[in-house]
Amino acid sequence: MKSKTSAILITGAMLSAAVLPVQADPMLDLLKVLRDKGTISAEDYNAIADAAQAQEEKMDKMVATASAKSADSWADRIQWYGDFRYRYEEMDNDARNDDRRRNRVRARIGLMAQVTDDIKASVALASGSDDPVSSNQTLGDAGSSKGINLDQAWIDWNFAENMNLVAGKTKNPFYQPAKDGLIWDGDYRPEGGHLSYDNGTIWAIGAYHFLNSEHKPDKLPATTNDKEDTEMFGAQLGFRGKLADNLNIIVGASYYHIPTEGLAPILGAGENFGNSLDLSGNHLYDYDIAQVFVELETKLAGLPASVWVNHVTNTDSDADEDTGYTAGFKLGKAKNRGDWEIGYMYEDLEADAVYGTLSDSDFGGGGTDVKGHKFKAGLGLAKNTKLGLTYFKNEYGGFSGEELDYDRIQLDLATKFK
Repeated sequence: MKSKTSAILITGAMLSAAVLPVQADPMLDLLKVLRDKGTISAEDYNAIADAAQAQEEKMDKMVATASAKSADSWADRIQWYGDFRYRYEEMDNDARNDDRRRNRVRARIGLMAQVTDDIKASVALASGSDDPVSSNQTLGDAGSSKGINLDQAWIDWNFAENMNLVAGKTKNPFYQPAKDGLIWDGDYRPEGGHLSYDNGTIWAIGAYHFLNSEHKPDKLPATTNDKEDTEMFGAQLGFRGKLADNLNIIVGASYYHIPTEGLAPILGAGENFGNSLDLSGNHLYDYDIAQVFVELETKLAGLPASVWVNHVTNTDSDADEDTGYTAGFKLGKAKNRGDWEIGYMYEDLEADAVYGTLSDSDFGGGGTDVKGHKFKAGLGLAKNTKLGLTYFKNEYGGFSGEELDYDRIQLDLATKFK
């Protein structure tokens, strides 16, 4: 009977040690009592004690591994990104007959999460005001606090190979050669959704964005017609390829439809940014913009170099002021300490070639009916940190009245992280 009882106890204890998350010390105390009473032998006690200790060590290792895996997977799914820029600039505008100086900052920070294998989302904040084409904040006002706004908020669904559906407030999905601002300012964040395909060689984008999706009577005078909402449709098709061992090409065509004819400027009366208005102060044309561009990338003396041409036409305008273009080059890239870059661009943008509210806000003071030169230089101070100098030598207002000179110089200290 004693032998049978001992066998049952040994078997039960060893099964517990093998399959249950037991604590070794209380069980061993009980086994010591049984050993001292002679219920189990010293050999049986040692065997059970060894099994219990091994199981406890195994469970501790499993818990530690699971915790580390959980922490790593969360960290892998989250990425912070952002940038900061300090800018000093001077402007000489003939219309004001004086110089203007100011110090400005632009600060942006965002978080992107890989929610699942096929879905990611991001939320980002930026300095500035409600200006749709600028995140700059002018310093002053006795050191007052500066505003922070929603810069991006989007969800991206990779629903098929190389195909994505994106909705929210996003970076501009349309490629622009050398990031020029002929059609879109670099700070513009469209709102709505777009569908994209990109296999690394060919890309295609179709977008539906809102410019004004709510009736605002205070911005629409009585003479405005029944068009209350303003949506934009856009499509782009592009190709990236290799022409030679040291020569790549990027070529594309786009079409944008912005129905503004008969509508007051979205940002308020008189805020037409060079576009033509009718006698009631409303837009004279829609903006059906056809765009073609080509960009060549190569290396010169071991440095990255590129040249590009970008051309637009407003097919809805029946006037002569319906075209625009940029042409320029860039040599070098100031990404690391000691790196340098230089660039030049010439732009000629007629009054009704593009929707002026959203074009480059710096060139010629912003908007259309501008032309002239843009010079850039940069020096890398550290990885992803550079000192930049930009000079604009422009003219504006030739179509709407007297052509005026506009000079602008910007000195930037910028860094970014992710």
